[in-house]
Amino acid sequence: MITKYINKTLVLSSAILFFASCSQESTDEGNGLIQPSVDAAFTVTKTAENKYHLKRTYNNFINSQWNIDGDGFVNGKNEIDIFLPDAGTYILEHNAVGIGGQIGGTAKHTVIVPNSDPIAGNILQGGRFDTPEEVAKWSIHTISPTMAQWVFANKSATIVASEGKQQAIYTTFNVEDGKKYAIDLVASSKTALEDTWFEVYVLNSMPVPGNDISGTVYRNINTWDGCGKSAFGGKVSAVGCGSKNTGIYTATATGTVYLAIKCGGKTVKGLTVDKVEVRGVQ
Repeated sequence: MITKYINKTLVLSSAILFFASCSQESTDEGNGLIQPSVDAAFTVTKTAENKYHLKRTYNNFINSQWNIDGDGFVNGKNEIDIFLPDAGTYILEHNAVGIGGQIGGTAKHTVIVPNSDPIAGNILQGGRFDTPEEVAKWSIHTISPTMAQWVFANKSATIVASEGKQQAIYTTFNVEDGKKYAIDLVASSKTALEDTWFEVYVLNSMPVPGNDISGTVYRNINTWDGCGKSAFGGKVSAVGCGSKNTGIYTATATGTVYLAIKCGGKTVKGLTVDKVEVRGVQ
């Protein structure tokens, strides 16, 4: 009886020790599902005028995401080179991405660019809609008298449209004969578009009130071409679609031209544009 009692005690003790050992190991090492906090620190080194090298300080996480000037986080390498062609203040952000795509830490730097690049700098004034002076550079062009309206607010321009109605906004910039220019802008919608067109034009003369805008389309979001059918956000060069979305305009004369942004559709609950840019092509 004593022997049986001792054996049972040893078995029970071993089970308790085994359970305690497993529990302690789980506590110390984690379950592989929770991403602990990590240091997302990075350095910023100026390599040339308007050019910078970003390098993360630590490597104890899986991936990096970079956000340059608020355009949104995108996956990137441990270190990247960036070009900031426009004078201004930029907030550069870095996410440390760990287990299961979880963000383990975020770091940011502020960079002040004193001068715009003489060739690639944005020549369009007011493209950010940040101040009343910038907004004043733009005019609303009425095409449909009702059910389509652009509104300047929250440092951006937003259109709401329905029943196939449309409206445009426009501004001016100066060009040189024969020179090529790259056109782009940020566009976003929190909801899907329905039977919608969004087009960017360059016109030689001011749009006539009440008349439609036509001609060559340089940037395009069009549900018939396959984009805008779900929520989106980013540069139209990336979120737009179709053969019209080339973005390259060649001036046919030296002087002032008009950049027009037209949008309309069956259901446009709020399509917002920002950071409109026109840059010389080298």
